[in-house]
Amino acid sequence: MSEGVDPKQLFDLTDRVIIVTGGSRGLGREMVLAFARCGAKVVIASRKGASCEELAKEVTSETGREALPVEFHAGRWEDCDRLASRAWDHFGRVDVLVNNAGMSPLYPSLAEHSEELYDKVLGVNLKGPFRLSSLLGTRMAEGEGGSIVNVSSIEAVQPSDNAIPYGAAKAGLHNLTLSMARAFAPKVRVNCIMPGAFMTDISKAWPKELIEGLKRSVPLARGGGPEEIIGTALYLASDASSYTTGAILKVDGGAVYPAA
Repeated sequence: MSEGVDPKQLFDLTDRVIIVTGGSRGLGREMVLAFARCGAKVVIASRKGASCEELAKEVTSETGREALPVEFHAGRWEDCDRLASRAWDHFGRVDVLVNNAGMSPLYPSLAEHSEELYDKVLGVNLKGPFRLSSLLGTRMAEGEGGSIVNVSSIEAVQPSDNAIPYGAAKAGLHNLTLSMARAFAPKVRVNCIMPGAFMTDISKAWPKELIEGLKRSVPLARGGGPEEIIGTALYLASDASSYTTGAILKVDGGAVYPAA
């Protein structure tokens, strides 16, 4: 038998430095914990500084890995600059950036949608990933390389009629993924996870009929558990995906959507 690659080594993240925006809750929290359990040092960034600090303590207590909490607003250009500098200055490198922060607030109607809210939604979901990826992707490309993982939404390709600015921003994130995969090649890989319905804390506010509808529209007959994002995140962050770039991976239980 010829000697092959140890699959376990492909997913080993020992001493990699990984930034996760929106990392204190939901899918971001699951990714932070998974990366640390695989040996990574993590930067937990979100608007809720206290939640970042609490999770950082949990990470270090459980895994022994270093965790840096940073209060951060993805829609603010200066916050992106500060986060990039803080992480790089503290660890001396960044190997993986996960642009997970997002928001999709309700609005009364399209005509009543305010400019302020529109700018906020586009800022968090698109401007922040652009700025962070530009800064850190450039440094990665000048150094030893790395991986950028964007997190979009099924709204990017199957838009609903009640989250239009959000869907437009996530569609832009798909474009950003493809263009930056080319811009930072060959040393930096840029990919995107496109989640469907996941039962995070946000889903607690969903109407009952929406949750019941998942049983009909999703072949797996349910929404995803937050921990079910881990496999895809580990794949794109690690050497297991060394020949994958410019990819948009749909993780939605095989959901069937109405024609756009």
